[in-house]
Amino acid sequence: MSTHTLSVLVENKPGVLSHVAGLFSRRAFNISSLAVGPTHDERVSRITIVVDGATTPVEQVKSQLDKLVRVLKVVELHDGTAVERELALIKVQADPALRGQLLEVAGVFGASVVDMSPTTLVLEAVSSPAKLDSLLLMLEAYGTCELVRTGRIALARGANVITDEPPGLVAVPQRTESAA
Repeated sequence: MSTHTLSVLVENKPGVLSHVAGLFSRRAFNISSLAVGPTHDERVSRITIVVDGATTPVEQVKSQLDKLVRVLKVVELHDGTAVERELALIKVQADPALRGQLLEVAGVFGASVVDMSPTTLVLEAVSSPAKLDSLLLMLEAYGTCELVRTGRIALARGANVITDEPPGLVAVPQRTESAA
């Protein structure tokens, strides 16, 4: 699957996510991953959308997103030019005889134990999507009971900045500490 990651800056207003999702729904485009969160500017949120390029015309999606009133900026983040992360919580069968091996696997992938019972472990892993996929593959041998992933978030690498102060928004004065 050839995935494409879109970073979309939007006004932080009620209904914006619904409009963005509606655009995909109306055109029968599938969203592989969707994550929304605030930026350092309280008036702006960032939506990270991952789509399958084989089934979704990415340029058309970018063009349609740009036309939405509350969308401020749309940028495609290409492989290698962005830092991408996902959070996963994974509940795994933890046979006491194999628990040591399971903890070693978790350690290799940088996962930490966040809950433990006599029969299961819940692991927390924050990593690139590919590394999470590899961890899940290794954990299959132990018996994965439940899984939840946040969806991908991403930022451009290096000096490439997708500004959180796009044209059209009046700058909010930065708070400064007054000398006491």
